[in-house]
Formats: sequence, structure tokens, C-alpha cells
Amino acid sequence: MGFFAGLNDEKYDRQYADRELTRRMAAYFKNQSRRLAAASLVILLLAAIGAGLPVVVSRMVDLLDEQPSFASIAWVGFALVIVAFGLWGLNWLRRGLIVRAVGDVVLDMRARAFRAAAEHDLSFYDQFSSGRIVSRITSDTNDFGQLTVIITDVVAQIFQAVLLGVILFRTEWRLSLLLISFLPVIFAIAALFRVMARRVTRRGMKAMADVNAAIKETISGISIAKNFRQEQGIFQSFDESNQQSYHVNVQRGFVLSLVFPTLNALGGVFVGILVFVGGSSAAQGTVSIGAWYLFIMSLDQFFFPILNLTSFWAQIQSGLSAAERVFALIDADPNVIQKEKQDVPRLKGEIRFEAVHFRYSEEEPILTDFNLHIQPGETMALVGHTGAGKSSIAKLIARFYEFQQGHLLIDGRDIRTFDLGQYRRQLGIVSQVPFLFSGTVADNIRYAAPGVPEGEMVKLANRIGDGEWLETLPDGLDTEVGERGNRLSGGQRQLVALMRVLVQNPAIFILDEATASIDPFTEWQIQQALNLILKNSTSILIAHRLSTVKAADRIVVMRKGAIIEQGSHAALLNRGGHYAELYNTYFRHQSLAYIEKVKELVSK
Repeated sequence: MGFFAGLNDEKYDRQYADRELTRRMAAYFKNQSRRLAAASLVILLLAAIGAGLPVVVSRMVDLLDEQPSFASIAWVGFALVIVAFGLWGLNWLRRGLIVRAVGDVVLDMRARAFRAAAEHDLSFYDQFSSGRIVSRITSDTNDFGQLTVIITDVVAQIFQAVLLGVILFRTEWRLSLLLISFLPVIFAIAALFRVMARRVTRRGMKAMADVNAAIKETISGISIAKNFRQEQGIFQSFDESNQQSYHVNVQRGFVLSLVFPTLNALGGVFVGILVFVGGSSAAQGTVSIGAWYLFIMSLDQFFFPILNLTSFWAQIQSGLSAAERVFALIDADPNVIQKEKQDVPRLKGEIRFEAVHFRYSEEEPILTDFNLHIQPGETMALVGHTGAGKSSIAKLIARFYEFQQGHLLIDGRDIRTFDLGQYRRQLGIVSQVPFLFSGTVADNIRYAAPGVPEGEMVKLANRIGDGEWLETLPDGLDTEVGERGNRLSGGQRQLVALMRVLVQNPAIFILDEATASIDPFTEWQIQQALNLILKNSTSILIAHRLSTVKAADRIVVMRKGAIIEQGSHAALLNRGGHYAELYNTYFRHQSLAYIEKVKELVSK
């Protein structure tokens, strides 16, 4: 194992039989029937012309015994020149039709693969690297397209070989039988290489996916690497994946490079046998010199499709492996399954957990027999140590993960019966690290509500700290945020993320509050934006700031997946339980009284 130990299948990978792969691939070409029909006619015409050329030349050889006229030789030569130009034109037409059909099919396959990846729940991305998924959508769909072009080339040559075989049988059946007797040997060797080629090709593609994943991960974290002077470290991480890919593909090259030389050598042996047998027959007068020459000249064209098929075995196996990987991504079973797709009217926002059991894995139980009722319009803060289950509750409400037992009801209806798209349009979610897409501030605010006019965005922005945060942006709403919003400060990113939810006007709002420290003025602005959202929605706040906790109607204190306390801020402090401990550990230093006391001590 050693060096290739990292090249494991993803859990959703599956093995497809060649027949199943062929059926699935053919289904993508249903809409290309006209182009394929036209290409097939061109292929048949090319095969007929290609098969006829050796016959014409062999007739020329027989004519030489009869002392042909200069004019007849000239006409034959002229005809061959015309045929050559005709073949060029027909090949161009065939390739153009095939390339266009394949381009449309790859476009469709890539769109389906991307849609499948986008529709997978978050647990899918917890298990599988996004870099490997990207590799399937881009590289593997491209390899599938190359496979189709190669197959059409080989099919054209097989048509030509079949027609030529018919002509050869009609010309001299004894030499034809000798020619056909070579085929089982070639097919046996080709079949032997088939299994080896598929195995090493699939391994090579996995290695390339690992390289893509390593590049994506290291480039995404380049700022952290530079902060800690780990450029060499990320290069070593990439180099390990790159070296693994190198060794895998060298092994793949050794296996695949044996195919064509082996069959080419066998072809040379067959030519020698045919020259000896055919020459002896021609010398005895049982076979004409023209017929003997026809067989020698046709040998390459008769065996070329098989030799070509094996010489392209690398690309063919690469394409089949690519098709397997793309279909596996498309066919991957979702973890989140809706029983029905009922329409979702405007939600009131009542949320009820009834004896819910949830775990990320068999060894990782999070919630056990969990019960919680959130009233419509209520603002509830979840507090607790890391791993208490706060984020899991939010993820279940957002339907990002599947719970194993119990019931989760929204407005009294089973969450599993909703049309998921309609339901999520009524959710507003702000993650702990707000993600912004490349583009302007306005583009990011409009992400969930594309039709919102600029005037309304400005009006809402002005309700947050009198719009001063907007004035700090160089170009206002037209300010470019950069990749992942890196041109904005942390506070500005949070405000843009909150504005994005504000224009959406969700029925249920989920906030996983950022833990990073921000200045008091920005915190005041963020709290104003939060208040605008909270007054129109049922809100679940995973709180890290004292101002957010105190703004909640109810605080739910969690530990190890269970609710141990709940109530208002003052009532929980007076109780002196776990919340009081959390307050003294995390929140107390944020209070105004604590800050004033520290200032007083410092002044003394």
C-alpha cells in the first residue's frame, strides 16, 4: 500500500458495469439524434471510400500486367487525388458534427453534476473535500467528452474494416480466413490490458483530484500560511500530493505503454505470415498479384481500428473512469430526505423539537431525547461551551442535517414535508464567519432578494447608525468587496451579511454570532441591524456578545446536548448556576459596569 494509501474511494463512489455506463452515456445523446444521424451517414460514406481505395490500387497492379494506356493511369491518379480531397472534407464535416454534439452533452453533464453538488446537504461537504468535487465537475466531464470523440473515430474505422473485410472475402476467401484467424489473438491481448488499464486510470484520476484538493485548500488558507511563515509547509503539503500523482501516473504510463507496442509487434508477425503465404500462392498462380497486394495493403487498415482502439486505451479508460466518477456524484444518495414537497405559506415561526435524537456519526451523539418549544416571534439565545449542541440545533432548523429520531415541527407541520426550496426562502442565516462573494456590496445584499431596488437598500442602511457605516465604504454600495470580502473589515462584513438578511425579511432568523472583537461603535451598529431583524422574525441566536444575550426574550443554557437552564438574563444570574459561570467567564468583561470598574482600578 504505502505510497498509494491515500487514494481511497469516496464513500459515495460506486462501480458501474460497462453496459450501465454505456446506457447512461447514451441517454445524454438523445437530444443530439439529428447531429449523430448526419455524422453516421458521413461515417458510412467515409468507410465506403476508405475501403474502396485499396481495391482501386490493387486493380492498378493487375492493369500493369496488361500494359495500360497513359490516359487510364492518369485518370486513376486523378480520381485518387479527388478522393483524397473528398476524404478531407468529409472528415472535417464529421468532426464538426461530433464536436458540437459532444460539447452540448458535456455542457449538460457539467450542469447536472454542479446542480447535484449544490443540492447536497452540508453533511456531504463535511465528509468530502470540495477540491475533489470540483475535479469531478471540471476535469472528469472534460475527459468524458474526449472519450466520445475518440469512440466516434474508432467506430468510423471499424465500419471501414467491416466493409473492407467483405471486399476481401469476395476477392480471395482463403487469405481472408487467414487474416481473420489473427483476430482472436489481438482481442485476447486487448481484453487482458482492459482490466489493468481501468484500474490504473481510475487511480490516476483520484491522485489528480488529491492535487486539486491540496491546491484549493492551501491557496484558500494562504493568508494564514503567510502570517505564520508557513509557505514552505504548504508547498510540502502540495508536493506530497503532487509526488503521489506523479508516481501513480508513471505506473499508469508503464501499463498503458505496453499495449500498442505489443500489438504492433504482433501485427508485424502477421504481415510476415501473410507475405509468405500470399507470395507462395501468387507464385503458384492460385492468387493474382493484385489480390495478394490488396491483402498486404489492407492489413493495416483492417487491423488499424483494433490497434487504434488499444492505443487510445488510456483515453478510453480515462473517459470511462471519468463517467463513473461524475455519475457517482450525480447519483450520491442525499442524507436529508423530504417525505413530501408541500407548499410553504408565510411562516409564523413556531418551532418545536419533540424527543429529537441527532448524531453526526454513530460514535458522536449530539442530541438525545431533546425537547424545545420556541414561540412565534420569540428571540431565543443559545449559550453554552463549545460542543454543547448549539450549532446543531440551528443546522437542524435550517434542514442542513437529518435527525435520526423524533419530530421537528414548524408551525405544527413536520419539517420533512415542506418543499425545501420554499422553506429555506423564509430562513435568514448569518454564520459566525460571514461569507461574501466577489462583487459589490449591493450584489451581496441582493443575493437573497435579487429584485430589491437600490433606494430601499440605502433606506435600510441609513436606519443602521444613521448610515455612517455606508459612508466609510469608498464607493458606498458599489464598493468591491474582493474575494470572500477581504477588502472589508470584519465589522463591515457582518453588517453586509445582516443587510442581506434584512432585505430578505425572513420568518425565521438564525445567527451564529462572530467571536472576533470589534470596536464599540461597530458593535452598536450591528446591534441596531439585529434589532431590525429580530422584531419581524422568530430568532435563534448563538450568542457570544453580552449585548445579544441581554436582548433575547429567553436564554437557553446547554451542556452536552441537553438544556440545563433557561430564563431571562437577570433570573439566570440570580440563580447562580451554569449561566452565572458562563457570564463570569465569557460575558462579564463586556459589561459596562466591569469596564468602568477596570478603568477605576487603572486610574488608582
